[in-house]
Parts: sequence; C-alpha cells; structure tokens
Amino acid sequence: MGKSRFILPNAFTSMNFLLGVFAICWVTGAFSSFTSADPIRTGAYFILLSVLLDKLDGFAARLVNASSEFGAQFDSLSDLIAFGLAPAFTIFFAYKTIAPEWFQANGVLLVVTFSIYVLCAAMRLAKYNACDSDTYHHHFSGLPSTFAGAINAILIVHLQSHGFFADQSGIHMFLPVFVMLVTGLLMVCPLFLPKLQPRKNPIFNIFQAILIVITYICGFVFISDKIPFITEYLLVLCTSYLVIGFGIGLVQRKKIIANAEKNKIEERR
Repeated sequence: MGKSRFILPNAFTSMNFLLGVFAICWVTGAFSSFTSADPIRTGAYFILLSVLLDKLDGFAARLVNASSEFGAQFDSLSDLIAFGLAPAFTIFFAYKTIAPEWFQANGVLLVVTFSIYVLCAAMRLAKYNACDSDTYHHHFSGLPSTFAGAINAILIVHLQSHGFFADQSGIHMFLPVFVMLVTGLLMVCPLFLPKLQPRKNPIFNIFQAILIVITYICGFVFISDKIPFITEYLLVLCTSYLVIGFGIGLVQRKKIIANAEKNKIEERR
C-alpha cells in the first residue's frame, strides 16, 4: 500500500479539523449571509459531529497500519480546533448574540474563562502526546478534550432551547461560564477516567455498546429541534460517565499509577 495507506486516517482527521473550523464560522456569524439556520445549534452540531468522528482516524490508522508521528500531531491540532476553540467560541458568541446586555456587563469574565478553557485544552493535548499516550492504556489522565467540547456544546443548546436566557437578571446566567471553567480545569487535573473499552463482563459490554449506538444516533440527529429529549439524554449520559468514572479513578488511583510504572519498566527491558 505504501504511503497511500495514510490517506484514510488523515482524511478523517481533516474532516474533524474542518468541522471545528466550520463550527467557529457558524457561531461567529461568518455564514449568516447565506443561511437562516440557528448559528449556535449548528455550530454545536458540527462540534458533536467531530466528537462522533474523532475515534475513526485512530481506528482507521490501526486498521491499515498507518500510525505515524505526523498523524498524532495533526490529530491533536484538529482536536484543539474542534474541542478547544470551537466550544469556547460557541459559549462566548451565545452570550454575545442572545444576551448582549449581560455580555457587556460580564465581558471580562467571559474573556478570562475563554482563555483558561482554551489554554487547558492546548496543555491537555500537548501533555497527552508527550507523556500520557504510552503511559495509561486503560485510563485517561484528566478529562479528554472530546468530552469537554461535547458537554459545553450540548449544554448551551439545551439551555437556549429551554428559555434559559429569557431572564438575564439571575445568578443562573453564570452556569455555562462555570461549566466551561470546570471542564477546562478538569482537562489538566491529575484525576483518572476509565476509557470506553471492552471489559470481561459480556453483559456490561452489550450495555455499553447499546449506549454508544444510541449516542451516535442522537448525535447525528442533534441538528433537529423537533426530536425531544436528545440534549437531556446526552447531558445525563456525559455527566454520569464523568461522575462515576472519576469516582472509580479516584478509588483506584494508586493501582493505576502502580500499573503504569510497571508497564514503563517492562517496556524498557
């Protein structure tokens, strides 16, 4: 196959990169002159499409034996755009377009939170390439940027569609900013999150597979506001995974670190 085998995985990475760029274009109004689609929901939808396609580049690379350092760096760059910059722009411009008075009064807070989130996403991806990719095989160290981007994109659409911005005088207006800050910090925190992998329990694997299939279906039809409970399902699923997963990681922390050190020693031999 030669170098042609690298085309497939890099094609998926290219799609993720462009989806992230297009998400930013939607939410900032760059495409508003030729479409009447809701820019916030459309931008969030592009982020979710990136989430759904994110694993395909790695799967394709393993399938055709085309893993490379270039592919790893390109993947991290596309993740920074799709799950770092795009969600931050989505939250920022949601406030700017839907709640302009609140935006003017709290612009500094938004800029600071925006900056922290994007920096944490960049550091998370750099840390993964430099330290974690070959260290923890069954756990994530910190919140993956994929989940951070998905949570922020889903949340802002959910709140917008349920009239969250109708009353702009309450403390509830800080919720998306708070979530963006927390998810940003979680990306660089020293907590462990179990990866979605096949387990020894076949019943658990079936249950996990069903949830993944339903999630993919919900993700692809997310653009429609006619289908009820999509945002609720996705938010409950993501929140449950993070709370339970980080809880398990905290309980098993010493064991996870010990296994990682053991694997390092074995690889050096």
